[in-house]
Amino acid sequence: MDKKVGDVLKIGLPLLISVVLVVFLCRSVDWAAIMESLRSDVNYLWFVPVVIVNVLSHVFRALRWQLQLRAIGLKTPTMPVVNSIFATYFVNLLAPRVGEVFRVGYISQREKASFSTVFGTMVSDRLCDTLMVGLITLFTLFIASDKIMAFFGAGESSGGTLMLWLAVACVVGLALVMWLYRSTSNNRLIAALRSMIKGLWQGVMSIAHVESVPLFILYTLLIWACYYGGFVLAARAFTLPVDMGLMPCLVLFVLSSIGMAVPSNGGLGPWQYAVIFGFALYGLGSLPLTTPYNSQASAFAMLVWGVQTLLLIVLGIYALTCMWLERRDKK
Repeated sequence: MDKKVGDVLKIGLPLLISVVLVVFLCRSVDWAAIMESLRSDVNYLWFVPVVIVNVLSHVFRALRWQLQLRAIGLKTPTMPVVNSIFATYFVNLLAPRVGEVFRVGYISQREKASFSTVFGTMVSDRLCDTLMVGLITLFTLFIASDKIMAFFGAGESSGGTLMLWLAVACVVGLALVMWLYRSTSNNRLIAALRSMIKGLWQGVMSIAHVESVPLFILYTLLIWACYYGGFVLAARAFTLPVDMGLMPCLVLFVLSSIGMAVPSNGGLGPWQYAVIFGFALYGLGSLPLTTPYNSQASAFAMLVWGVQTLLLIVLGIYALTCMWLERRDKK
């Protein structure tokens, strides 16, 4: 019974979040103005390099995971690993986080390997992404704190105060993690947190066993450079009344990455709100639900998300077709 409830929540909760946020979004936009912006403010040729960069990000992710698979003795060819990544994001559109289980199951079945062993490589793979999001977010908050504080009416002079509090929070957080890691308390909650932290640490340290740590780091940097580069290229496609240079794009990129962490179908809803909020920081519209969003910010959020989602669908269908053909040939 508990498993059925968990399965319903795993699929139903993200879908509910997406539906609720999309309903609010649709009620707060001027569709006629958005369509006009999509006709007059967009150079669609820029989306050609956007698509190429997005595909490269998935390829680099596959190459990075291949290093981890080799570390556990699996010599999986490159294309099956690439297809597993394509399929992961496609499945995640239907049921968030299920795609990771799908790719682990595909590789473990294909290579006749232990599911739990392959699953461990996926966990460490995702831990790297979590670490990168955290580092990029902290970096962005430090360098864009004045803009954020000014938006909330605190004034640019409060940016230094925000950075100080962020530094204090980082030190306190690190101290708390170290205490939990070394604690011998039998308290059930502390024991559970200690076990989680040790598990995460073991997952991160497993990366040290790959055949080339520098190559692993390089692939990680390339993945996130492609993510950010795709965002910058998409911003170039739009003619906007505000300067969307490298720094504003970085802020929007970080906010959109945080939005993707919200359990929803392919980020639908949270991703758009995060991007619209980012534009509001730079004077393009405002976020209150009672106020219609800026049509250009809304057009950007919807078009970029739509292009990325369509790409994931195409790549996912291609990958699943390749998997089916491979299985048929083996039979």
